[in-house]
Amino acid sequence: MATIKQHTQQEPATINPVKFLTWLIIVASVMLFASLTSAYIVRRGEGNWLQFDIPTMFAISVVIAILSSVTIQFAIWRNKKDELNQTKIALFLTLGLGVAFCISQWLGWKDLVANNIHFVGNPSESFFYVISGLHFLHIVGGMVFLLVIIVKAFQYKVHKTSSLALNLCATYWHFLAATWIYLYFFLLLNR
Repeated sequence: MATIKQHTQQEPATINPVKFLTWLIIVASVMLFASLTSAYIVRRGEGNWLQFDIPTMFAISVVIAILSSVTIQFAIWRNKKDELNQTKIALFLTLGLGVAFCISQWLGWKDLVANNIHFVGNPSESFFYVISGLHFLHIVGGMVFLLVIIVKAFQYKVHKTSSLALNLCATYWHFLAATWIYLYFFLLLNR
């Protein structure tokens, strides 16, 4: 008795396009900052490198980044329990901390200028502005992503059974916080 093999057609594995895009942005950003920090090390080794103190505002921005990571994680925890008002509050707190981070960066740059550290000058100065400025732009992009999530939360499109967008936003936001912590200590230790 011959057995008949049934051919079942399997659907190709797919990934959500927004999830793919988020991870693509994260990978590209890792490559960008890895190349910048590598170039920083190589250029510093060539000499003619000005050492300067990093303003305190940049250390404060590390604390703000950590706090914002905590608040967005709190939003995820509240969303899993379907506590939508708490989720919204945590998202607004995260956005507020994002604004505070941007202000701290701006004040840090003002302190640099007050100490005669400018974008155009010694390569160490230029690298500092480029690295911190590119991270600043990533934060602004993260805040736009966060605003989209806040709007979705008010439209009841973010809740216990629909949390992909919030989770992706939180992943990106955690990445930004971790990146700033890394960059700050990299710049501090490699002056």
